[in-house]
Amino acid sequence: MEEVKYESKITKSTASIEAIYAILSDLSNIDRIKHLIPQDRIREIEATPDYVRFKVDGLGKKLYLRIVDREPQKTIKFHVEDAPSDANMWIQMKQLEEHDTRLKLTIKTDMNIMLRKMLEKKLKEGLDKAADMLAQLPFDEWAQNS
Repeated sequence: MEEVKYESKITKSTASIEAIYAILSDLSNIDRIKHLIPQDRIREIEATPDYVRFKVDGLGKKLYLRIVDREPQKTIKFHVEDAPSDANMWIQMKQLEEHDTRLKLTIKTDMNIMLRKMLEKKLKEGLDKAADMLAQLPFDEWAQNS
């Protein structure tokens, strides 16, 4: 097994860093984006402020995404439990100026070389898509309505 790290591209959100952090640091807010999650692959989503549990088709069991560290308006770190291999993920955010907050997603996991070659492109593409999606979400509106 080898430790590998994948990073998304850096995306730009027009939302304030305070709103982004407030929404993303509480996993019970996943209800706001459930309609964006492919229901044919990810089902049975349950969430609390600190973790989200879901079933991924093909794995045959539920995975847990648990927040392990919060650095206000900077980083939210997660640990993926019950996955085929140990994994950590984090979301970094930095406000450059008003209406310009940059976001980046990173995942670090252990993989054997064969699995790495099979999944590397898909993991990178998935992180980029997730970063693009996050950048488009109406965090300011949601934070005002919380």
